[in-house]
Amino acid sequence: MEDVIVNKVAASGIVTIDLEEYYPKEEIVAFDLKPLLFMEMLLKEKDFRQKLKEINWQEYQDKYVAVFCSSDVIIPRWAFMLVATYLQPFAKDFIAGAKDELLNSLFIKNLESIDFATFQGKRVVIKGCGDLDVSASAYLEITKQLLPYAQSIMYGEPCSTVPVFKRK
Repeated sequence: MEDVIVNKVAASGIVTIDLEEYYPKEEIVAFDLKPLLFMEMLLKEKDFRQKLKEINWQEYQDKYVAVFCSSDVIIPRWAFMLVATYLQPFAKDFIAGAKDELLNSLFIKNLESIDFATFQGKRVVIKGCGDLDVSASAYLEITKQLLPYAQSIMYGEPCSTVPVFKRK
């Protein structure tokens, strides 16, 4: 008599979401205002404008740009606005903030493309391990979006999960 191996995980009806599939693939670069400041500490309008003119903005062609200042100084809001006028013809998009903030923003935008209604009444596992560093905000967002639909939400792998939510 031959033993039949049954894949209980496949038969369970559990749906797995791998967040790495939604990880932004676009190139993200940082634009630090610090080198444009006088002594890297003070924004002098005339010098700042001149330094902006000297930048090769084509380096930012089709890239996502995080505009920030690594020096702990006060940067007037108009300085960010001025940088935007130079980036706009080249960059795909840009934000005022760190690269991690931009990465999270793009990640959330990618997650918004999911039709969460397809998970109505389903048992869902959010894959936990992988090669990419998926942020806590991505796990928070996917859970928030699934809560109105999923029967249950788990974290990990279908064979070994941590229960997160179960509809009563």
